[in-house]
Amino acid sequence: MKPYLHLALTVFALYTGSPALAASPVHDHAQGATELTLQLNAGKKWQTDAPLRAGMLAIRQSMADSLHAIHENKLSARSYDRLAKQVRASVAQIVATCKLPPAADAQLHIVIADLLAGADQMAGQVKGTPRMDGAVKVIGALKAYGQHFDHPGFQPIEH
Repeated sequence: MKPYLHLALTVFALYTGSPALAASPVHDHAQGATELTLQLNAGKKWQTDAPLRAGMLAIRQSMADSLHAIHENKLSARSYDRLAKQVRASVAQIVATCKLPPAADAQLHIVIADLLAGADQMAGQVKGTPRMDGAVKVIGALKAYGQHFDHPGFQPIEH
């Protein structure tokens, strides 16, 4: 992973108010450049580990539990804030405990960036953007995760 990407993810974590994520050592990679486009591993899904699977399931469950209210445009600002906080906490736990090979980790950081950007939008931190758009972004990141990472039984949220 490029050093500037590592720095950008750390700064992003600080900006999003996720001190656990910002304080944790975001995986150090000394290898060459990687493209910032989510892709498969030579046509196969990237490997996962138990902490990653648990964290992604927690995010998926939080989003699924709120999906009806989101669709009905009945989720309150306070509930969006709570949902954003849950996403950030799960991402922080993933970053603190997940141990993937460097190439898989670099791909995961693309998904994490979308999860955190969606959390920002849900928390109302992106002016001029409806909180619902953040939920859509998180659901899209979950779908991308399921398409690119080997997580047996993981089902994206249909919306």
